[in-house]
Amino acid sequence: MNAPRTLSPDTLAAQALGWIAPQHRDLAPTIHPASTFERAADGSYPGGRLYSRDQSPAYDQAETLLAALEGGHQALLFPSGMAAATALVQALEPGARVLAPHAMYWGLRNWLQELATRRQIALDFYDNADGEALAAVLRTMPPRLLWIETPANPTWEVTDIAAACAAARAAGTLVAVDSTVPTPLLTRPLALGADFVMHSATKYLNGHSDVVAGALVCREDSPVWQRVRQNRAQGGAVLGPFEAWLLLRGMRTLPLRVRQACASAQRIAETLHGDARVAQVLYPGLPSHPGHAVAAAQMQGGFGGMLSIRVAGGEAAAMAVAGRLQVFKRATSLGSVESLVEHRASVEGPGTLCPPDLLRLSIGIEAVDDLLADLDQALDAPTRMADRRPA
Repeated sequence: MNAPRTLSPDTLAAQALGWIAPQHRDLAPTIHPASTFERAADGSYPGGRLYSRDQSPAYDQAETLLAALEGGHQALLFPSGMAAATALVQALEPGARVLAPHAMYWGLRNWLQELATRRQIALDFYDNADGEALAAVLRTMPPRLLWIETPANPTWEVTDIAAACAAARAAGTLVAVDSTVPTPLLTRPLALGADFVMHSATKYLNGHSDVVAGALVCREDSPVWQRVRQNRAQGGAVLGPFEAWLLLRGMRTLPLRVRQACASAQRIAETLHGDARVAQVLYPGLPSHPGHAVAAAQMQGGFGGMLSIRVAGGEAAAMAVAGRLQVFKRATSLGSVESLVEHRASVEGPGTLCPPDLLRLSIGIEAVDDLLADLDQALDAPTRMADRRPA
């Protein structure tokens, strides 16, 4: 008899693992709002649950699906991406050294810096795209945890995950990868040697701007993972049942949304590349991008739905372009069905490492011709304004 065929990620996501509720054979997943569960007369738990804070059946299907998509041992849901990331760092030993990239989500970078000022961790930064320098640091001053974000928000530098993990393994360093942007459909960090994967599930996994959630996935069980589980249970950093259900519903269309966003982002990047109104297009799908070759090797099926443009004319021109966009929505976040634009430097505020002329674009699932037309009319604004000025 032939072995059962391994299902593709598209099928696993679309059918949410194919789980069927036993009583009524429901195709739609069930919402589990119960906060507590009945004990038997002898004090045992015939349903296998004690209390929903860490044992809610609301999490089971979404966590199992995400672990399957990532090829991991287990996944845990959290009430935000920050809650997931901080749960992992807080599971390290006090004073542990963390090595983080210069280009990364600014909220997490600020939190790590604050933690370091209180001497709860030691913190150093590395250049996302300089693999040789990263390997040298890992050899000479090995940290307890290496944090990788690739492509890195919002300038989209690329880190070679496999090479970094090999160097980290030799140094006895754990590796965690923020894979929010590529999703498990484009990159599977655990297969490249990482120990943990983090997602801001608010973004692509949910994809509909109606849930704030986070997730961690581990490659294998470990004392650090057990502390993450214990901290979530004791600290109560858990997701509500309705939010878990919405997240699972969003994950069922993940392949379609990611595929559309990747195709549109690639076309937009290629169209704007070389446009005199744009000083630079930052997108790893462009052959001119310094990390293109590495991205092509570790990202399968596309280069993601995120890109940034640096607008010719500087910060004022960039703000003018953002203000004139009509199809793109001016909003924080990414990975949703609607396309978003954000002037990141003003959002991040003092201490930002983001260039002031940069606009971050999150490409949704709209018709790409509509998005290109919107960008075209918005980019014309600074030019028309300049033409009206006296000589």
